[in-house]
Amino acid sequence: MKINRRLVLLVTAPLTVAVAFSVLALAPATNQALQAGRLTSMVEVADEASELTYRLQRERAAATALVSEQGDAEAFRLRTEETDRSIAGFRSRAEGLSAVPGSARGALDRIERFVEEMPGLRAQVRSKSSTVSALAFGYRIVIADLNSYRDGIAQADGVDADIADRIRAAAALSEAAEHTAQQQVTVARAQAAGGFTTASQRTFDAGRMGYTESIGVMFDLGPGAWRTWLERTLSGAKALEARRLEDEIGRTGAGKDLTVTPKQWQKASNDRQELLRSVEKRVDAAVLAQVSDVRTTLIWTAGAEVALVVLTLVGVVVVAIRLGRVMIRRLRDLRNAAHEVAHSGLPTVMAELSQPGALRGATPEEVARRTGDPVRTTGEDEIGEVGEAFNAVHHEAVRLAAQQAHTHEQLAETLVGVARRGARLTAVMVSELDTVQRDEADPVRMKALFALDHLAVRMERNTNNLLVLGGYGNARVRSADVGCSTVIVAAAQQIERFDRVSLGVIESGIGITARAVHDVAHILAELLDNATRYSPPDKQVGVAVWRLWDRAVVQIVDEGVGMTAERRAVHNAALLEPQAGIGDVRSMGLHVVARLAARHGIVVELRDSSGPGTIAEVTLPAKVLALDFKEDRGPSQDDLGNGVGYETPRPITPPGPQGRRQPARAGARPDHLGIPVGAGLGANAGTGPGAGFGAAGPDAPADGSDREAPPGHERPREDGPGGGARDRGHGTTPAPRPARDEPASRVAGVSSSGLPLRQRRAPQQWPTAGRREGAEQRTGAGAPRPSPRRRDSRQVSDVLAAYAQGINRSTNHRGRSAPDDHTERTEK
Repeated sequence: MKINRRLVLLVTAPLTVAVAFSVLALAPATNQALQAGRLTSMVEVADEASELTYRLQRERAAATALVSEQGDAEAFRLRTEETDRSIAGFRSRAEGLSAVPGSARGALDRIERFVEEMPGLRAQVRSKSSTVSALAFGYRIVIADLNSYRDGIAQADGVDADIADRIRAAAALSEAAEHTAQQQVTVARAQAAGGFTTASQRTFDAGRMGYTESIGVMFDLGPGAWRTWLERTLSGAKALEARRLEDEIGRTGAGKDLTVTPKQWQKASNDRQELLRSVEKRVDAAVLAQVSDVRTTLIWTAGAEVALVVLTLVGVVVVAIRLGRVMIRRLRDLRNAAHEVAHSGLPTVMAELSQPGALRGATPEEVARRTGDPVRTTGEDEIGEVGEAFNAVHHEAVRLAAQQAHTHEQLAETLVGVARRGARLTAVMVSELDTVQRDEADPVRMKALFALDHLAVRMERNTNNLLVLGGYGNARVRSADVGCSTVIVAAAQQIERFDRVSLGVIESGIGITARAVHDVAHILAELLDNATRYSPPDKQVGVAVWRLWDRAVVQIVDEGVGMTAERRAVHNAALLEPQAGIGDVRSMGLHVVARLAARHGIVVELRDSSGPGTIAEVTLPAKVLALDFKEDRGPSQDDLGNGVGYETPRPITPPGPQGRRQPARAGARPDHLGIPVGAGLGANAGTGPGAGFGAAGPDAPADGSDREAPPGHERPREDGPGGGARDRGHGTTPAPRPARDEPASRVAGVSSSGLPLRQRRAPQQWPTAGRREGAEQRTGAGAPRPSPRRRDSRQVSDVLAAYAQGINRSTNHRGRSAPDDHTERTEK
């Protein structure tokens, strides 16, 4: 999970808790605000109920007058219209009510039923089919429900006690007005009946008592201002006239005629009802105002609390986002810097420091400071400390790499110094050997001198190895191109068992440019030395060369135990990308070959063969090859030596271009290059396919490699084919056996130099599959050898070479065959 998601979760958890507790804290205030809103709506409906009560009282008075023949139908119609308008307003207000107390809800339901039954009651009034008592009772019931609703809303949830008392006081005032309205109806009935009955007299007295009780309740529950309003309103002439008439009617006994006329009573009663209605309006308005103020206060309080909580949460979120973005940005910068250093910066610096001369005289500390700090932004917090620590780690890594590069440069200089001293000592030794050889006539001693001379060549190659590892090359450059076969022979003369190298198919016309001759010979010498060391001592190492379009391919095939695919892949990778360091001693030849190949774009690859052994394939690019190269005759198998000893002194070849003499090998012409071909692993190590390019130490198995000896033979320790002792620690060249110990049938004659020539036996080198048609077999081959069960690696290489040669002849429109001197010659 990324850091931004972690920070979001880290902030979300406390925010969720804070929101939950905020909701719990805001719930009471919000609930009070909601309750105040509902109470305001109920008070507004109560105001409409008071208006409807007043209209019903007036309609009842008109209906009673119409039924008792004291009024007309027009007055009743006007009152019904006023009542209908009031009913519509009451219904519209009552529809939106919610959470109404139980008693108030029941009153509303009864009022709704009465409203639905009112058309029938009014029809009875118009038809005068109902009595005054029945009409009065019907209106009295609905008016009582309206007053009950007003009194019931005081029991709503969350109503303050003071507001509840005021609501009850307003309801008491409405009940007082209802008592006066009932008195009006009672007196109208008595006037129509010719006087009070005992029952009507009691009803009239009960109305007066009810009015007094209701007014007392209002005075007790309501504020003092309401009492003042009522007393001032009822102190006028109209109120006094109504009270006077009420007193006069109350003094009239039962069964007596009332002295007050219906018209006088109706006018005085209506005036008093209007006065009470005016006071009732003021009281209802005061209650509504108070409830509205409380609702507004609670709403503002709840809103302020909600706003405060919301702003707090928003502020916390904003601060968290800003701080989180800063942290995430800094962490991302740190991550990007780490990735840049790990994947680009540090590898680039390491690659630069691995190049020779990368320090340019600077100290490791100066190199580390020069690279700078990968993390630009640091601070005093933990992230800044991590950035500073990362910069310190990067600085220390670069310093250590620079120090290592400095150490490698010093080691390389040491190796070069040692190599140059060794080269001078080798040159002195060669000069002394030339002086001794010049006057030596004893074949036995001459053989020893030749062995020493060959050892000097191998020592010179070892010296050149150190120069290559130290970053230097062979300072000698030839002035003319050399044939590829000549370079191969020169390379073979630099190894210990040169007599085991067998030339296969070598296509003519392949030359090596002068500037690359020594390096190519050095590469081939390393590969040939390794192939001869890690293959059976009784087997030959084959070399084949052919042209492939604009390139040339050299294959070196041995019949050793080979190597695993994993190890071969490791060696091929090392050959493709030479390491910049000195490398370990066990793999010195591998590094030398890789470096020399990289100089000229040469590709060296190890391949598995179809049989036992390994194929080392060297692909020479066009820039290494000499165009239109022609040679009279390339070196043959005879030039490599065959292990024949010497009976008479060998002549010494004239000095070569390097100012030293080369001894002529047995059965070979003088060196065609005239150069001390050198480079390799020296006497103690070998390189090439299948050997691991290792060097043998005193305790290493045979040669220090992980290759095992082929079944059926041991590695040569004392005497190998061709004679001579082989010391693992010093790699002494094999000493050839004297010719006088050989049978006479094996002596073919005497060379121009006076040395005996042996009759060559058929070497078990290359099968006939790779030879051209018409090529003669070697003499002394004996009976034809039975064909093997399967082709070995040399057969495959020879067939491929012949196939490539045929393709080239077809492409170049050459109708002639290759020269005969590129096949294996047979001495007769």
